[in-house]
Amino acid sequence: MTTLFISDLHLDPSRPHITRLFVDFVRTEASRASALYILGDLFEAWIGDDTDDDTAVQVASALAGLRAQGVPCFYVHGNRDFLLGDAYARRARMTLLPDASVIDIEGERVLLMHGDTLCTDDAAYQAFRSQSRSPAWQRAFLHRPIAERQAFAAQARAESQRYTRSVDDAITDVNADAVVQALRTHDVRRLVHGHTHRPAVHRLADGERSCERIVLGDWYEQGSVLRAEAGIWDLAALGDH
Repeated sequence: MTTLFISDLHLDPSRPHITRLFVDFVRTEASRASALYILGDLFEAWIGDDTDDDTAVQVASALAGLRAQGVPCFYVHGNRDFLLGDAYARRARMTLLPDASVIDIEGERVLLMHGDTLCTDDAAYQAFRSQSRSPAWQRAFLHRPIAERQAFAAQARAESQRYTRSVDDAITDVNADAVVQALRTHDVRRLVHGHTHRPAVHRLADGERSCERIVLGDWYEQGSVLRAEAGIWDLAALGDH
């Protein structure tokens, strides 16, 4: 059976057609898979498990239905939804995995990451990431009123877009040395991640080892999915099969 990997859907009430695309994907192709792995940024923003909108409700319902059919869903936090917690995960019946998780796919050790920690040249982002992942920052943020959190998230998205347009593309892409170090640290030859919105399959050498880095695509305009079965890893736009 096929194992499926997706990332960077950025689901948001302003883009209901992409939410419908995801729900349809879960109820059709994913229902026939051995497992579904979501490598972060399922949502455009997540300000806490105590908020509910139609998008969050639809997604939780679809994923809970998938698990009820016997297909497990595993989730790695992204940079937009790192506050997604145990309460929502239970509703959606998905298992939260640490960023940088090694899984077994048909006897092969494969490293899964969101990918933002590999972008080590982006010092400004890494500084914010370090701050926002601290328990103290998260507790303070989650205790703020919902309206304040929503305003913060909207401002953060706008600033992120301005920042991305203002810096060189190489700054916001992964650092080659960081990639090699991750492969060595986890003793794997295959890495799958998202975050950069630059879908591709990169082959690289680490000494005498041949390695592969697969970058998942985003879902802003259409779906992107990686299918793994019988030793074949196929990265394609959703619908191309």
